[in-house]
Amino acid sequence: MTSNDEPRSIYVLLGGNSREREISLQSGEAVSRSLQESGHDVTLIDPAKVDLNEVNWEVNPIAVIMLHGEFGEDGQVQAQLESMGITYTGCNANSSRLAFHKAAAKELFSKASLNTPAWQLLNANASPEEVISAANILQGPVVIKPESQGSSLGVSVIEHQDQLWNAFNEAKQFDEKILIETAIFGEDWTVAVIDDQPLPAIRISSENQFFDYSAKYIDHQTEYHIASTAESKTAQVVTDLSLQACRVLGTSGLCRVDLMVDQHGVAWLLEVNTIPGMTDHSLVPKAASYLGWTMNNLCEQILFSALADR
Repeated sequence: MTSNDEPRSIYVLLGGNSREREISLQSGEAVSRSLQESGHDVTLIDPAKVDLNEVNWEVNPIAVIMLHGEFGEDGQVQAQLESMGITYTGCNANSSRLAFHKAAAKELFSKASLNTPAWQLLNANASPEEVISAANILQGPVVIKPESQGSSLGVSVIEHQDQLWNAFNEAKQFDEKILIETAIFGEDWTVAVIDDQPLPAIRISSENQFFDYSAKYIDHQTEYHIASTAESKTAQVVTDLSLQACRVLGTSGLCRVDLMVDQHGVAWLLEVNTIPGMTDHSLVPKAASYLGWTMNNLCEQILFSALADR
């Protein structure tokens, strides 16, 4: 922020009560360190321990939301901050809610003629027969996942019908709605977007069957191949599709779009993450570093976006 800006008190929201609490703590602490290194006055707030309505917010506060999962990405904290008149980073409550609920986002993608795998949505109390019927409608291998969850928690790739029920039971530990979608085999790609500006695309290589929780946060053998649109036709394709997805959802601030590119070079939208991870394992800082940005630069851009947007 420039010297002409009014002083701002920065509050980093991290932790929370979601199943992604540990990753949220790591993301929030990393962002907090960077902001402090840039000379900002930073206060950490864990909504699992402190009621936001009882926080003694200083003059001109800005909330940096690093809450992954429920309450952080589903529009709840955004709505609460809006009601309190507090500027915050990232998407507004409506866009957050749409992106968090994968089926709702996929409906919008389909209406906009954007490629996304075919899907069926079931309640967690569905019978084995209903699960099999939904998978049969899609035909072939499927992916079973919680309808609103991040970090690939509860996600399974199913190639044989006898695996369906166990995978369904695994997914329903994380949500009351379960998404079954056509499995796309090929390359994992991700594109970070700040407002309407994309960062370089990343192709992910992992020994795991898909880019799961372990590959994201634990496995140091996961490889990341960063490509600019000038260097790679596929990078251009996934970048264009990612920008369209963000526009359809009306996102703002920092987002990350996850995609698959099949063997024919066709890109498929999986989901848009409105509060992507910012740990040392995370994808967005890797993409930013390709542009020569430090973590401090990236965090400053997130602040600039929030102030410009609101």
